[in-house]
Amino acid sequence: KFCLFSQKSYLVLSNLMFYLNSLDLPTAEDEAVTWREKQKIVYAAQTPPGTKKDTSLLLPSSYCPEYVESSWYQWWEKEGFFRPEQHERLSHRVDQTFALCIPPPNVTGTLHLGHALTVAVEDALVRRRRMQGYRVLWVPGCDHAGIATQTVVERRLLRDGGKRRQDFTRKQFLREVWKWKNETGEEIYHQLRRLGASLDWSRACFTMDPGFSRAVTEAFVRLSDSGLIYRSEALVNWSCALESAISDIEVDSQELSGQTMLSVPGYKDKVEFGTMLTFAYPLEGHDGEVAVSTTRPETMLGDVAVAVHPDDPRYQAVHGKHCRHPFTNRLLPIITDSVVDMELGTGAVKVTPAHDHTDFLLSQRHALPRLTVIGGDGTMTPPCGQWLEGVKRFDARQLVVDALVEKRLFRGKQNHAMTLPVCSRSGDIIEPLLKKQWFVSCEEMAKKVVEDGQLEIIPHHYTKTWKNWLSNISDWCISRQLWWGHQIPAYQVEFPNSTAKQEEQWVWGQSEDEARQRAAVKYGVKPEDITLTQDPDVLDTWFSSGLFPFAMLGWPEQTTDLQCFYPSSILETGSDLIFFWVARMVMLGTELTGQLPFKQVLLHSLVRDRHGRKMSKSLGNVIDPLDVIHGVSLERLQEKVKEGNLDPRERLVAMEAQRKDFPKGIPQCGTDALRFALCSHKMQGEDISLSISQVLSCRHFCNKMWQTLKFTLGSETGMFFQEIVPTSALSSLDRWICSRLYSTVAECEQAFETYELHVVTSALYSFWVHSLCDVYMEHVKPVLARQVATSILYHCVSMSLALLSPFMPFITEELWQRLQPFGPGAAAQTPLCLQPYPCSSQLAHWHFPEEERDFQLVQEVMRVARSLRAQCGMTKEKPANRQYSPDNSLRGQKPSFPPEQAFSALNTISPMKLVNFLTNRPQPGIFLCTKLRLLTACRTAQQ
Repeated sequence: KFCLFSQKSYLVLSNLMFYLNSLDLPTAEDEAVTWREKQKIVYAAQTPPGTKKDTSLLLPSSYCPEYVESSWYQWWEKEGFFRPEQHERLSHRVDQTFALCIPPPNVTGTLHLGHALTVAVEDALVRRRRMQGYRVLWVPGCDHAGIATQTVVERRLLRDGGKRRQDFTRKQFLREVWKWKNETGEEIYHQLRRLGASLDWSRACFTMDPGFSRAVTEAFVRLSDSGLIYRSEALVNWSCALESAISDIEVDSQELSGQTMLSVPGYKDKVEFGTMLTFAYPLEGHDGEVAVSTTRPETMLGDVAVAVHPDDPRYQAVHGKHCRHPFTNRLLPIITDSVVDMELGTGAVKVTPAHDHTDFLLSQRHALPRLTVIGGDGTMTPPCGQWLEGVKRFDARQLVVDALVEKRLFRGKQNHAMTLPVCSRSGDIIEPLLKKQWFVSCEEMAKKVVEDGQLEIIPHHYTKTWKNWLSNISDWCISRQLWWGHQIPAYQVEFPNSTAKQEEQWVWGQSEDEARQRAAVKYGVKPEDITLTQDPDVLDTWFSSGLFPFAMLGWPEQTTDLQCFYPSSILETGSDLIFFWVARMVMLGTELTGQLPFKQVLLHSLVRDRHGRKMSKSLGNVIDPLDVIHGVSLERLQEKVKEGNLDPRERLVAMEAQRKDFPKGIPQCGTDALRFALCSHKMQGEDISLSISQVLSCRHFCNKMWQTLKFTLGSETGMFFQEIVPTSALSSLDRWICSRLYSTVAECEQAFETYELHVVTSALYSFWVHSLCDVYMEHVKPVLARQVATSILYHCVSMSLALLSPFMPFITEELWQRLQPFGPGAAAQTPLCLQPYPCSSQLAHWHFPEEERDFQLVQEVMRVARSLRAQCGMTKEKPANRQYSPDNSLRGQKPSFPPEQAFSALNTISPMKLVNFLTNRPQPGIFLCTKLRLLTACRTAQQ
């Protein structure tokens, strides 16, 4: 029986909650396992593309994403609802702007769930601001992604036709890349539309469009004129697989604890790393030797000196002496420098300035020559001698060791913990090479950003890392030895008629003609006496991407868009791009426009698979958002892997992973469920591990919304729903649901301002399911004829749809359009995305905190009753007794929530009988009850 307990027995409820939580209740994972294919309902009306969907058709019996998501986006786009010009048509418009750009996806392939998270988060922010009456601009775009795209196209050409890039002229190869770009770019834009992204497609931007290319050239010329871009010979991070330099932040560090065999691009067999070899250099003119230790014996052909620490007593006697190189016969001076670590290896180190960053600095201090012995293609160069010339660097490693053994100079090998630099683009082992390259001087630009301190980074714990990185920044190598990208607008100057030895001279300009005029003025010669050759290299992709926030708006021209929408309101992107992209934009934007490109930076976590692994094509765990939206069979997933560019070994691993994770494929979940699931994670915390089961549970929520609307429309009894005003006669339960709606709106407002979207989605789900459906709808079922109740139900549903619209644009539009004809002041041709977003200040008259407080216990009771009914199989044929007693501690006061109404709602979800009202309790009590008989039954059933 339901019994009353005194306040001292309040812990009984806690114990009951603990017990219920310990039961084997169904989970989202269980739901996924038992998922049954749902009936697919097709929207069959002949709606011309771009026209409004016909919502006069009978509402299908259950939710189907395919039906709901049909036609709406085409109507939104054709009517221009996503363009900022729509602002003038809003009756609730405010004189504020909200602008941001989507992080332009690379045209290397299709979008994955990480991109879907970006879209879901940004679109939620954008749609809310638009509904709040802001003038909103959200610009779509794609990035040409120089290295990544060129690599993908090269693999495709090799796979499909057996041809390498070198088999084409540059013009022919670029034609192939443009074909790839046009295919993938259209697919990316299709994916963005299917994700419901409310982007202004009339302003779509590609980083190699003519207008954007002019901005890139202008930026290079301006920075070169100011001395911030310069050309210099220096060590760069070189990928032999790509035959190109890459930036520091494109180098991954792989930690090795000792001997490790690794696969390296271009090598059939694995290569050994994680060992330190010791060999001896004979002293010149003296007996003895100096033993040196190295992890890279193949570079000893480029040694120009041996260095020891000046305070190392072992080598005091050899200061200033020389060693003789056993293969090149060069004399190597023995130098002293405090940079040498006496405890590492033998305490003596070989000095190879052209292949080691520390050695390069040594060569500057000691005026040592620099000898390059490894070429850009990763083979040994002529100075190594005929026996090594043309041999791959890691093949040469073993040949050098064998030769040292033969000359009896090899002194041993041991395990050595080390950090291996790996190219993030190609997986190749980075080779430091001495090259003449273009660099951006970053120190002064970074200093300005740090001292300004106006940029807000969210979460704030990134701020310290941000400042530390900028305060210790290195110059940025921006030239890449590629064909795909923005060719550097710099020209080497030659004077054909001059007989004097000519040093390397460079000029730059918006065009070759402008560069020629600059050269004529600079060198005091006639333009026709000059020969110009443009640098064949291209600019680092991050240089052009760093201009995106203002180049997309027409910079360097002072366009209307630039004046209205720059700087952007916010930049939202993945936390992994804070240094790759964000820092570049901030430095370049501040230098070229005189102001920060955005006021806030919002960083979200990375999306991982349900096992917590980083999503990677080689692991087979990269998920196409469209596969979650439409559903896909395992067979089709496997076909996609086969169609990709993975090597045979990676393909097998990926396909096996798919068979394990998706044995029955991926069920159809729909766009709204995917977006809501992504936003339900705390994006500013740890990385997001997303499972399909989580998305499926959000699809169930969509069906809950669908059935709610059917019930709401079914409750209308020939009368239109009426406006609820402060003077309306409301019951206590009416007042409670209105107050819950007010509190939900207030909670959403606060969470939106702090970008805690998981709090918003949780509040909206809780209101719809636990307050509106579980309580209020159950209560009003017996009293549907009461006009006030049905009108309140209408307003709760209508306002909840507006609240959910930024997260679930398709289903909210579908349901709202069907609801509006029955509401006050209906506007059938207006989309929900342009309606006012609910505001707590306008609902203040619905705030009844007493009702909310008093009804909390009733909700707990109902939750317990539901759980027990499900566990014990209670039905109408097996009702249970209930007893009730009012709380004597409230004697003399009028309860804000009559208990009779609580039991009216309770009866609808937990069939019971024999209601006895007990009075005159001798002890103070509270509305607290438990189900002792059912608890016993539950325990018996479990046993």
